Amino acid sequence: MPYPSPSTAPSTLLHPLPHNNNAFVFPITLKFEEVVYKVKVATKQNGWLCCGTATTEKTILNGITGLVCPGEILAMLGPSGSGKTTLLTALGGRLAGKLSGKITYNGQPFSGGMRRRTGFVMQDDVLYPHLTVSETLIFTALLRLPSSLTRGEKVHQAQRVMSELGLVRVANTIIGGPLFRGVSGGERKRVSIGQEMLLNPSLLLLDEPTSGLDSTTAQRIVTTLRKLAVEGGRTVVTTIHQPSSRLYHMFDKVVLLSEGCPIYYGRASCALDYLSSIGYSSPVAANPADVLLDLANGIAPDNNDNMEKEPKAVREELILAYDHNIAMGLKVELYGVDPNTYGYLRDEPNNVKREQWSTSWWEQFRVLLSRGLKERRHEAFNKLRIFQVLSVATLGGLLWWRTPPSHIQDRTSLLFFFSVFWGFFPLYNAVFTFPQERAMLLKERSSGMYRLSSYFLARTAGDLPMELALPTAFVIIIYWMGGLKPNPTTFSLTLLIVLYSVLVAQSLGLAVGAILMDVKQGTTLASVITLVFLAAGGFYVQQIPRFIVWLKYFSYSFYCYKLLLGVHYKADDYYECSTGGGMCPVLDFPGIKAVGLAHIWADVCVMALMLIGYRLVAYLALHRLRPS
Repeated sequence: MPYPSPSTAPSTLLHPLPHNNNAFVFPITLKFEEVVYKVKVATKQNGWLCCGTATTEKTILNGITGLVCPGEILAMLGPSGSGKTTLLTALGGRLAGKLSGKITYNGQPFSGGMRRRTGFVMQDDVLYPHLTVSETLIFTALLRLPSSLTRGEKVHQAQRVMSELGLVRVANTIIGGPLFRGVSGGERKRVSIGQEMLLNPSLLLLDEPTSGLDSTTAQRIVTTLRKLAVEGGRTVVTTIHQPSSRLYHMFDKVVLLSEGCPIYYGRASCALDYLSSIGYSSPVAANPADVLLDLANGIAPDNNDNMEKEPKAVREELILAYDHNIAMGLKVELYGVDPNTYGYLRDEPNNVKREQWSTSWWEQFRVLLSRGLKERRHEAFNKLRIFQVLSVATLGGLLWWRTPPSHIQDRTSLLFFFSVFWGFFPLYNAVFTFPQERAMLLKERSSGMYRLSSYFLARTAGDLPMELALPTAFVIIIYWMGGLKPNPTTFSLTLLIVLYSVLVAQSLGLAVGAILMDVKQGTTLASVITLVFLAAGGFYVQQIPRFIVWLKYFSYSFYCYKLLLGVHYKADDYYECSTGGGMCPVLDFPGIKAVGLAHIWADVCVMALMLIGYRLVAYLALHRLRPS
């Protein structure tokens, strides 16, 4: 059978299509030639004398070739592990590693300008669950659309996309998550598509857009994609696992993969005829997608004379048939299509900026801070967390109720309680910060949405109001209930030191979370740090052996405790050291003598270095986290 030829692109696609924000959809002709991708895989070796691991090279993609023109939808079919997502990621310019072959966009390699014209919809909908549909799209518009547009124009663009995708009805409904109800799965998928449509992309890539959806919802999604391609002049490429018959017939072209090798490429409507021509006929009423997937798994149709063949033999025969019947015709087609037919020149258009970022650093920070505050407002005013802090403060105030100045042991223990509780409570909270946003950070950073520095500062600054409000309420309650110095200056300094310790502890938690990027591992390490700093804090162990005494100088709880003692006691102060009224210097009290009251400002500087150093480590750890 001759190679199934592509349909001619509509004549309306020969020129850029107008858009309502005075931009254009520049038609993109996507070519990929002999794409090969290999990865190194560790395999376990067992023998009589030793056991270990060896590294072998595995081929994920093996010579994939194809062409997608504007106005067309290319569907990638194949069983799990066949390389569909890997190929899609490569076409989106997001695949790192040993990739060979040639991928061009109107004859040009992937570039920053192409990234701005490419929309990539991941299989899993990575969305903030507590934002509404409208807020999600508006915040995305504010970050991704160019600064040449006003805020009102960006909001209007988001509203237009909602209207086009049928999301107006649920505009004020939250996205939702596993523990609380929000929009439906199909609506969530349309929100993900809408985020990419805000850029008015020329090339739209989607990974399993119908996964987990019922047949009716899946048809609506594919109908939307069909409209975006045909009416909008966009090039659409999607992976799909097992489409229904009516979905299959909505695709223009199909690439069928089996273990990384192509076994069919061509018009979707010609697939069954091609298979019949090479001896794999199927029932007329069969779903073409089911037949293709069975063959990709090495299973011949039921009514085929060769159905007794082994799966490996079936796949090998299909690969050979592809090389003989399709490969040569496909190469002819690739070289016969002129990318400039669609009006896209080599140079960047005048109305597209060359800079990497769409908006300024300050605008990114402002939008990210606003979005973060809206998304985490449920956390900031978490009733359980507020109750936890206030109940501990009240209980502590009752336990240390109006402790007299003569009870120096109880007073120093109360100050140490300040340093311990607000040294570790923020640490555990901060460990969760970045691991919980890993998927979102990878998604948005790979899209070039914002600078890492603007995200980092906005994310950490957004946590400050609640991180500082709770310890303030805590100190106000327990300070006066505990009967500490009724001096406004002493109270203010105590509060400042506690807040200072909160920031340092939060910094360490951010660093631990960013380095490990795993909540379970992070909390485990935080527990170890807590125990070490608690023991070395200068209260429980006052005579630390010399060979390990250096450990206390890494404990911010030690410095916080020392600063609190320095605020409440002076070197020339005395305390009642016997029931007969005898007075002793406070420096003779073992709990204070072990810590000391000297070099207070040096301790302030050390904590400042910790605060800056831990946050710098967290930032560098995030910088290392790059999308693959």
